[in-house]
Amino acid sequence: MKNFLLEVLVQEMPYKFVESGLCQLKSAFEKLFLENGLNYKEIKGYAAPRRLAILVEGLNESQEDIVKDVKGPILKAAVDENGEYTMAALGFAKKNDVKEEELYQKDGYIFAKVQKKGRLTKNILEENIEGMVLKLQGSHFMRWGNFEEKFTRPIENVLAILDNETLDFKIIDKKATNKTRGHRFAKIKEVEIKNPLNYLEDLKSVNVYADIKERKDLIVKSANALATEYGLKIDFSNLDDLLDEVTFITEYPVPVMCEFDERYLEIPDIVSTTVMSKHQRYFPLYDIKTGKLSNKFITMANFVGTDEESFKNIKAGNQRVVSARLEDGIFFYNEDVKTPLVSKIEALKGMTFQRDFGTLFDKTLRVEKISEYLCKELKFDNTLTEDTLRAAKLSKADLSTKLVFEFTELQGFIGENYALKSGEKENVASAVKEHYFPLNANSELPNSKEGMIVSIADKIDTIAAVFLSTQKDKKKKRPTGSNDPLGVRRAAIGILRIILEAGFEIDIEKLIDFSVRQIAQEFNLEVELTLKSELIDFIIDRLFVMFEADYDSEILEALRKSSPLCALKTFKEKCEDLKSEKETKEFRDFIEQAKRISRITEGVDKTLLERNFGASDLKSDEEKKLFEALKSFKNEDLKSVKNLYTLTPLIDDFFKAVLVNDENVEDKNNRLALLLGLRNKFEACADFTKFKKV
Repeated sequence: MKNFLLEVLVQEMPYKFVESGLCQLKSAFEKLFLENGLNYKEIKGYAAPRRLAILVEGLNESQEDIVKDVKGPILKAAVDENGEYTMAALGFAKKNDVKEEELYQKDGYIFAKVQKKGRLTKNILEENIEGMVLKLQGSHFMRWGNFEEKFTRPIENVLAILDNETLDFKIIDKKATNKTRGHRFAKIKEVEIKNPLNYLEDLKSVNVYADIKERKDLIVKSANALATEYGLKIDFSNLDDLLDEVTFITEYPVPVMCEFDERYLEIPDIVSTTVMSKHQRYFPLYDIKTGKLSNKFITMANFVGTDEESFKNIKAGNQRVVSARLEDGIFFYNEDVKTPLVSKIEALKGMTFQRDFGTLFDKTLRVEKISEYLCKELKFDNTLTEDTLRAAKLSKADLSTKLVFEFTELQGFIGENYALKSGEKENVASAVKEHYFPLNANSELPNSKEGMIVSIADKIDTIAAVFLSTQKDKKKKRPTGSNDPLGVRRAAIGILRIILEAGFEIDIEKLIDFSVRQIAQEFNLEVELTLKSELIDFIIDRLFVMFEADYDSEILEALRKSSPLCALKTFKEKCEDLKSEKETKEFRDFIEQAKRISRITEGVDKTLLERNFGASDLKSDEEKKLFEALKSFKNEDLKSVKNLYTLTPLIDDFFKAVLVNDENVEDKNNRLALLLGLRNKFEACADFTKFKKV
């Protein structure tokens, strides 16, 4: 067994590519080893701003030798009338490097046992590594120097060793070596790697922490330790993105304590923390005892050494930058609060929501109407309705403020603050903030009913507008994984999560129709027949994405045609019901009969359902019993598949007793009508044809 190490050293990469590039490279090696039949114990990936590295432990030294039977020409062509091998047979032997006497006959053909010698792992790696590295994908890949190949940044060095042997290949113009470079400011500039398993420790000797988790843990531990010295703490619960970014822009993270003027604490905390964490990559600090925001913060320097002057320069530079940004914040804030939030709605008339679909003022009016529609559907009382509509009216007002124009991440949060400053009710102000929730697929949902309703209204209006825009401009594509204008996939998931969490009984199909009609009437558009069904399918797909961790695809697809958006609570109950029954013998027996009925009735004229016949028109007792059982079924019986199990033996007896396609047309049509009636009942519960035979 061998240990293999590859490190590609480049100039500083965009931080978002570091993890992505490492995942792609790791997957490429997994695929290479699988395709070449090379076994290994484990593949580990390491990355820092300037390097991507793969360590493979317990790798086979070579492929295994393979012996296989190779089929040659047919005997008629391989052996002449004298029983001698022909040129065709001899050519086959030569091609496969076997002797004439090693050929044998089988099933009318000539065969040979061919031994294929396994290739050395070293050779396979040398032939493939450059291609795998250059196939990595990311944004803003470019050509560097005079080379045609594209990569995220210029490659400075390639390290590739199999145990202690350096591999013989190059990536673009960089030949593989057994050396790499350390931190730019390290005293030792270069280090030789003699053993792949010592890679991490060898890099630490040149001030590089290559292990992502170790580097992240070091950032958290060192920052917490420094904060504690000052009686402060860091709230990492909402800093996942910042922590990831700092991890991927540092090789040797060192915390530096900085501060800003206390007068900047007069503005809302969200402004200061946004400036620090979102714009400057700083960790805000809070007083351990009071929990209040401090005027101190920590920046992580990618720094080596103990030079006091360098630390002073780092501190001074960061303090100067953050003070300038906070000065902007306090100026814009003081300007904005001179007038009440409601007065800022008028300015939305000059702000485009989406081309050809009006302004943010127009959108606000639509959000108010949708909110009113939802309040009526949910039978809210007058006070709750009034507060919800007030929140809807104010929902976009802060987008016209100077502060949100400068710091867009503050939308909603500043709306809440300005609403309170303007004397609005607390629940209304909170709803202004919450209507943007959830900010991503798994983040916090609105807490108040007012916030929930305005959030749903805002999101469904955005989704409807995007779909209508693709109808108006045929060059635009419908939202996909890579093409998601205005985040409508996230918006759809947000709507579904809110309705499910709150337990609201909202028919989303009717909501879609109401929202689409609003925009269509406002801009005099004819809505294509397919648009609403495509929009419904789009949201159902998002629902299935949410549910795929708990329910398998058979269950979800079986319920696709049951109008899941009309009643999400019922849909979830049906999922649970099918999940609990799917593995039972009763279920398997039932779906076999249900699928049989579906096959027989496929393509049968549906007008047969209109036949006026009764049990007396049927010939056999088995038909009559099945007819009466079907007739006795009520809609509430279809809530659980278990209620259908009583039909299984009756259906079985029916098929044993009668011939459906009887020569007598009346009997045939009565039986087909009976089966169509059963099929309709089954499909009202689920499409059982989606379940595979067990």
